Amino acid sequence: MTRQGEAARTDIGIIGGSGLYDIEGLRKVKELAVKTPFGAPSDKVVLGELDGIRIAFLSRHGRGHRVNPSEINYRANIYALKSLGVSRVISVSAVGSMKESIKPGDVVLPDQFIDLTKRRVSTFFEGGIVAHVAFGDPVCASLGTSLFAAARTVGATVHQGGVYLCIEGPQFSTKGESRLYRQWDASVIGMTNLPEAKLAREAELCYATVALATDYDCWHETEKAVTVEAILTTLRQNVTLAKRLLRTAMRAVADVKDSENASSFNNLPRLPSPALTRRVMSSTFLSDAARALAATDCRLLTMQSG
Repeated sequence: MTRQGEAARTDIGIIGGSGLYDIEGLRKVKELAVKTPFGAPSDKVVLGELDGIRIAFLSRHGRGHRVNPSEINYRANIYALKSLGVSRVISVSAVGSMKESIKPGDVVLPDQFIDLTKRRVSTFFEGGIVAHVAFGDPVCASLGTSLFAAARTVGATVHQGGVYLCIEGPQFSTKGESRLYRQWDASVIGMTNLPEAKLAREAELCYATVALATDYDCWHETEKAVTVEAILTTLRQNVTLAKRLLRTAMRAVADVKDSENASSFNNLPRLPSPALTRRVMSSTFLSDAARALAATDCRLLTMQSG
């Protein structure tokens, strides 16, 4: 991986979803256009200090909301954060509620995902490099715990755990689809956290979502069906809350260990040939230490931190 300058390195990354295009209170702000092997990220990465903690902020849709969910370069976004030294990622996302108990304005910290996307590249491993990565527990539990405590501190109505169902979009669901997803026990519905969470796991990044409920999708019998206007009204209130939550969470998040995702790589397959071993060793994601290990035992060791 091409390393950025030490002055640009940071541990915490925040990916801002719809409505969250900046972080208030940042000091020593610097914008960086990060080049990646996968093309350009959604926007420049904003680097700065929040209460003395260095963070990297990336607008998922680009400032001005220029990129729709299907067109987001998820691989470039995750690579850009990884290349800056990020080891923990907080994903802030607007979602629809699939449960009566989750009301517009509530915060949800999902711990599971269902992937119904159709058009997105969801892995860094291709072109002869194969890896099967554990994804049974896709969210970093300790990071989620820190975010839950921060949400309670700022007075949010917060739901810990639940299933985030990710659709392709950009259209909202039909009523038939929405009712089906409720039968699957989905908690919230969105369009962006996959393949983002999968790529974060492959990059050995500790990942958690702060989902901001804006509406009831279209399943609710007494509430109006989802509209862009209704979403925007609730979203403005949610974003203000999210900024307070993030600022409150920073110190605890900075103390989160990143060992959970690293353990997903303990049982990767052996490479079938020396030729593929050489290809893996030249991968942009391999650290010097990982290349040395791959050279000695031909294991596929990828994207080590540091």
